[in-house]
Amino acid sequence: MSSPKKVTTEPHVTKEELIASGSWVKLEKTTYVDPSGSTRTWETAKRTTRVANSAADGVGIIALLKRTLHKDCVVMVKQFRPPLGCNVLEFPAGLIDENESAEAAALRELKEETGYKGEVVGITPVTCLDPGLSNCTTQIVMVHINGDDCANINPTQQLEFVEVVLLPLDEFQQKIDVLLQKEKIIVDSKVYIYAMGMSQAFFKPRELPVLKQ
Repeated sequence: MSSPKKVTTEPHVTKEELIASGSWVKLEKTTYVDPSGSTRTWETAKRTTRVANSAADGVGIIALLKRTLHKDCVVMVKQFRPPLGCNVLEFPAGLIDENESAEAAALRELKEETGYKGEVVGITPVTCLDPGLSNCTTQIVMVHINGDDCANINPTQQLEFVEVVLLPLDEFQQKIDVLLQKEKIIVDSKVYIYAMGMSQAFFKPRELPVLKQ
């Protein structure tokens, strides 16, 4: 005899109530129905800055600096983040403005934070950042920078307290690990995941260890 089929409900939100709001962030009480049909509540953080008709709050930029006779480098920024109380190593990033595409936002933010001018070569779908806490979303934009272009030889930043850090792509994870040992910083998770991926991409098959029987 087969067991009775378990009845499930499509999870959905039924109500969102404001708890507190600031200039940039608000906290809401979210009421939703779970797969068992039970009504539950959740505390949700949201940005107040998401523009109308945009599925993403902002962009992150993976910018590769390409120069003759130099290794390709990932353009990073290091800046103090008050919620963490220390400097954070991260990709250049920023919010999308009204009537602005993700690609345009990425090029604008890259210029403001690093001084570099680049060309968009790829973009992700809308992705979430911390879905257990917030509805914040982003699109990661891949940008190539022609380092031989005169506009990129001595780039001028527009943001005073952002430090530009160039790390070679083929040693990305190793260089980050050195920085972590030398300085009191935290690395953005997206950065370290990308670094781990690059380490696997540059890993040589002949270096595989011999499995013990």
